[in-house]
Parts: sequence; structure tokens; C-alpha cells
Amino acid sequence: MGLFSFMQEIAIDLGTANVIIIHNDKVVVDEPSIVAVDRTTGKVVAIGEKARQMHGKTHENIKTIRPLRDGVIADFNAAEQMIRGMIKMINPGRHWFTPSLRMVVCIPSGSTEVEVRAVRDSSEHAGGRDVYMIYEPMAAAVGIGIDVTAPNGVMIVDIGGGTSEIAVMALGGIVCKRSITVAGDVFTTDIQDYMRQQHNIRIGERTAEEIKIQVGSTLPDLDNPPSDFIVRGPNLMTGLPVEVPVSYQEIAHSLDKSISRVEGAILDVLEQTPPELYADVVNQGIFLTGGGALLRGLDKRLSDKFGITFHVAEDPLRAVARGTGIALKNIENFSFLMR
Repeated sequence: MGLFSFMQEIAIDLGTANVIIIHNDKVVVDEPSIVAVDRTTGKVVAIGEKARQMHGKTHENIKTIRPLRDGVIADFNAAEQMIRGMIKMINPGRHWFTPSLRMVVCIPSGSTEVEVRAVRDSSEHAGGRDVYMIYEPMAAAVGIGIDVTAPNGVMIVDIGGGTSEIAVMALGGIVCKRSITVAGDVFTTDIQDYMRQQHNIRIGERTAEEIKIQVGSTLPDLDNPPSDFIVRGPNLMTGLPVEVPVSYQEIAHSLDKSISRVEGAILDVLEQTPPELYADVVNQGIFLTGGGALLRGLDKRLSDKFGITFHVAEDPLRAVARGTGIALKNIENFSFLMR
């Protein structure tokens, strides 16, 4: 009891788009991965949702930074400040005492040693005494209730903000995997490009994100189509404001190339999968997690393409975070956690 009564345990899903922190089996922080910094002093002005509201709207003294790009830390200092600030959100008002932290942090399966080190260093500088790592597809599988230590093969397609992680797992290890940087951020850019080319209208990242949520689709024919989304912005030629209705068919067209690249990565992993595990995957289907799993029609498109059933996980946005939280409670039993 003595020493460990001061040890706080937290699980962190350090995502390109969102950071989710779990403490005592509860999601205590779920904030966008973004920091607003004062250019002159270098001090953090806002973190998370407050910083997101400033994104694309700041004056010259304040800049907004997304510390993670393509699933890895792009700005070490900002990442550390963000993790530290979000940990403070767990116990607001308790600044007189900072407990030691035991952390389990989620990382992309394609991370290099340098990238893993950057996450570990950031976590330790933010107060982590005991830092463990877990790969995203493994965390996603654990989070949706799959026993990853069993001898059966399980396949996960986790489409996050910065990376799409595709992996086949068995006996507590990853047998084959691909990690590609085609994911939510690329989809957002695709939508921005499409609006510029087809409608001559300039939109920001936040508006493109909103379009993706409201009318994002991967199929041009849906059973329950969403109604058109009205986009407002400046015309590129005249600079005057215009209103353009955008349909889900247009977004399906704009995302087609990127979704095809995700399909190619899935095919690569299926080709690498040993025959016995391949049979397991075909029998139980492939599980979709991450924000990308919420794109309308994605499960149907992939099922039709590969002839294997694709299941969208329950609450796919938090599957990885939930799995990281379960790993935190089973540190002694999960041999696949990395120190």
C-alpha cells in the first residue's frame, strides 16, 4: 500500500485527431489533439477543444499546433505540453501534489524505434514513472472484447486520424501488419481539394471535417442517404460568399482513391496471412474500428470487395482507448505490452 497509494494509473490513446485518457475505468478526458501557443512567450494558451475552436481563426501572436502527424509525434515540445495539460484535467485543482503516474500509451503498429522513443520521452516528461506501450490494432481488438491471447486469428482494420492500421493477431502477438498514412486527415484533405476543384470554393479543415461527418460516404448508393449539407465559403474567383449543397455521392467520389489505397493495404495483409489464420479471419470476419469506420457504407463496400464480412465495432471511436484501459488493468497478464 505505502508507496503505491501515490501511484495514479492512466491509459492514454494518443491519437492524431483526439487524445482519450482513461482513469479508474472511466473516460476522463476526450479532447482534440491540438495546442494553442503564444508565439512571443512560447506559453500554452489553450489545449484540446478550446484550442480547436481557435484553429484557423488565430491572430499573429497565437499559433495552433497539432503535435501528432500521421500517428507520430511531429512536435516534441507541444506533445509534452499537451499530454501534461490533459493529465491536469483529470484532477483539476490538485496542483499541490503530483502523484507518480503509471501509463499505458497506444502507438501505431508501424512506429519506428525513434518514434516509440519520442512517445516514451514525452510521456515520461509529462510525469510518467512507469510507461508501457501497446500497439493500436492490439488495443482495438482488446477494446472490442476479443481474446487476443487465444490461438485463433483475428483481423482488425483501425482507421484513425493519421494512420490506418491493418493487422492479423494470434496468441497475443501481431502476425502480419500494414500501417499506412491514409486515414481521416487524408479524407479531410480530399474533401477540401474536391470542393476547390469542383465548386470553386475554399473551405477550412474544420468545415471539411464537418462535411465528412454529415455526408461522408464510401458508396454512391446508400439505403438511408443523408440529406445534402450546405457549405458556405468564399468563391475562389470572385472572393464573394457562396452557398453550395454537397451530396453524399460527391463525397463518395472524392474519397474513392483514398479508400482504394486502404483496400490495397488490406489485400497486402490478407496475402501475408498464414493459411490457418486466414481461415479463422474468413470465418469470423474482419473488425473495423476508429473514426473511419463511421463512414457510411464502408463495411458493405469492403465486404463486397473481399467476399469477407466486415463488422463495424460498437463505439469504434473509443475501441482503442477502451483496449488501452483494459491493458492497464492487466499489465501483469499481457505479455505483449512493451516497456
